[in-house]
Amino acid sequence: MAMHLIITPMEKMSCILTFCFLLSFIVVSSNAEFVKKTYIIQMDKSAKPNIFSNHKEWYSSKVKSVMSISLEAERDNNNEERIIYNYNTAFHGMAAKLSQKEANKLEDEDGVVAIFPDTKYQLHTTRSPSFLGLEPIIQSNNNNSLSQNLVDNDQNVIVGVLDTGIWPESESFNDTGMKPVPSHWKGACETGKGFEKHHCNNKIIGARIFYQGYEAAYGRINEQADYKSPRDQDGHGTHTAATVAGSPVHGANLLGYAYGKARGMAPNARIAAYKVCWSGGCFGSDILSALDRAVADGVNVLSISLGGKFSSYYLDNLSVASFGAMEKGVFVSCSAGNAGPNPASLTNASPWITTVGASTIDRDFPADVSLGNGRKITGTSLYKGKTMLSVKKQYPLVYMGGNSTSPDPRSLCLKGTLNRQTVAGKIVICDSGIISGLQKGQEVKDAGGVGMILTNTAANGDEIVADCHLLPAIAIGEKEGKEIKQYVLTNKNATATLAFLDTRLGFKPSPIVAAFSSRGPNYLTPEILKPDIVAPGVNILAAWSGVTGPSSLPTDQRRVKFNILSGTSMSSPHVSGIAAMIKSKHPEWSPAAIKSAIMTTAYVLDNTIQPIKDSSSDEPSTPYAHGAGHINPIKALEPGLIYDIEPQDYFEFLCTQRTELRGFAIYSNRVCRNTLESAGDLNYPAISIVFPNKTLTSEMTIRRTVTNVGPDVSKYQVIVTPFKGSVVKVEPDTLNFTRKYEKLSYKVTFKATSRQSNPEFGGLVWKDGEHEVRSPIVIA
Repeated sequence: MAMHLIITPMEKMSCILTFCFLLSFIVVSSNAEFVKKTYIIQMDKSAKPNIFSNHKEWYSSKVKSVMSISLEAERDNNNEERIIYNYNTAFHGMAAKLSQKEANKLEDEDGVVAIFPDTKYQLHTTRSPSFLGLEPIIQSNNNNSLSQNLVDNDQNVIVGVLDTGIWPESESFNDTGMKPVPSHWKGACETGKGFEKHHCNNKIIGARIFYQGYEAAYGRINEQADYKSPRDQDGHGTHTAATVAGSPVHGANLLGYAYGKARGMAPNARIAAYKVCWSGGCFGSDILSALDRAVADGVNVLSISLGGKFSSYYLDNLSVASFGAMEKGVFVSCSAGNAGPNPASLTNASPWITTVGASTIDRDFPADVSLGNGRKITGTSLYKGKTMLSVKKQYPLVYMGGNSTSPDPRSLCLKGTLNRQTVAGKIVICDSGIISGLQKGQEVKDAGGVGMILTNTAANGDEIVADCHLLPAIAIGEKEGKEIKQYVLTNKNATATLAFLDTRLGFKPSPIVAAFSSRGPNYLTPEILKPDIVAPGVNILAAWSGVTGPSSLPTDQRRVKFNILSGTSMSSPHVSGIAAMIKSKHPEWSPAAIKSAIMTTAYVLDNTIQPIKDSSSDEPSTPYAHGAGHINPIKALEPGLIYDIEPQDYFEFLCTQRTELRGFAIYSNRVCRNTLESAGDLNYPAISIVFPNKTLTSEMTIRRTVTNVGPDVSKYQVIVTPFKGSVVKVEPDTLNFTRKYEKLSYKVTFKATSRQSNPEFGGLVWKDGEHEVRSPIVIA
């Protein structure tokens, strides 16, 4: 019996649509084969065949050999220049536009070490010199040999700043009295929109731009939104460059706040600006090219206030390139990130990078919220505008959130969520969140609100950061925020007014670790403690772009010469500048020696002689938040002892990590010599012990070597913090040095005495009566 398939008109249409969808899918899939993205290709430079006169020709032939041959490729002219960068110094290889299929084919070619997809990085977004104790030694006093030494030698040190560019007219980059550019400088002053040769001087000695990776991803730069030149539209790069090495400027301030003298950590050092970030972000291929070029140009220090996703050492092109920079003697400082207080949230965790967290200084910008019930609560703000609320008048107060168990999304004051009828003429309470408080203030203002109170969430605790709002606005901590919200929710006629109290110095306690500062442990290698150090990163005053308002909002028409910002982006250049100071005094020191000096002289007590606190918990901070402690520049200049690390030692560390090694080995023909028993034996200035399975019989020994950089003859004795769950023994417990640069070794044995559920923290200190050389200890 025959069977007939009957198709209804609707089913027929369904079949047609299904066929069209499948055809579309096939076409899209076919086209996807030819969609090009940017890849970073690391090459073994020694594998170049002799038939090629240079590496660029060889790289080009490699790319052409894998290019897809098709109608699509022909429409793409097939001979288009796919290579957007060649890397030759700290990193060797190229960045090229390839399809996925082409990248897969290229990966199997001889001479190709590794291929990385291009990744997007984010910026990690005065008083600090005095707070750090630098002012007394910076004065040019001929009777002060230390001061004069720094003034003379600082000018030989060049700091490369990878950021959003620079605003050359800022007084912070005045080169009055500076000597000619050091002879080892090989850089250039590139020109473009708004930036000419004369914008470089004896302070800004170089300026370059890197945008090929950005344009490969987003198309041509919108020159209405950004300068396609080293000029800084954003302001971030100007701020970080001035923090590193800005010249002294008297009377610096932001709308009257933080009035005083602004200057960088190393005010006599030179600056080379490398613009790698644009209005849409910062791309790894551009960053890599800038780093490679900066090392070739002759920088001594690199300041990089940005980070990407955390990945294995060999998959992180910034990690691989900074290894190359370290091999050439360049100190690299990077921000830890602003993802705190979440644990294991930091980036830039390679041991050859100095990873910097953020802390407060002893300056505050208080502002008061006076409630209708007579209660006064102090927060912080940088608001100063024509529209000021009368302190003699109370204004209606509104909060659109519910109780803590069922918050209303409108309480976040996101775009389009505020009803003008509800908020007009009132002070609006907004909960903090991912969107900046400045943007929330703009939303309140647009909806007719007369003021804003920004309240912290549990993640930030009672840490409050000052912002330069466009309407009267005050930030307050979580605890006070709950009190204000409870007042509003239980009082239909709740009122308040806001008052702004200018600048307060000598704030106690300080420093405090910022809640936003990213934390350890280092989940790639917990035996390497990260961050390394904390430095001022909250409410930092420094130079600013001349075309962007202090809030960075498009509606902000105010123009200022200085701005106050917070973030690990601000803390990292503090360390870069101090590294430049140390380099000027000890030009022969390696990057590891400079890092050791910074870490072992750090302090862990605040200005009330109590342990430094963590703002997110109001409890004592731990090394997972502050690393070795808070930077202490004066002591770092003369640390007594250093823990030095050679490039081969870092490579031996990598050999213990079961990681891909070719990317780190090919330039110096390094091989594993198995000189380290474990990662914990790297001669790091911090000690982190990880018992695999902690039992009452667990025991672990690590080794360290110190180099005497103090008096020829010196005797150091050790002091170790007692631990509840372990016994710690140091052998020998005395180190007797008879000459400068002598090296002596010791070992530390940890034996578990009880099971522990949480890490323990302490320290090991070598003391000679003049120096205290401290290493933090973590037992996990």
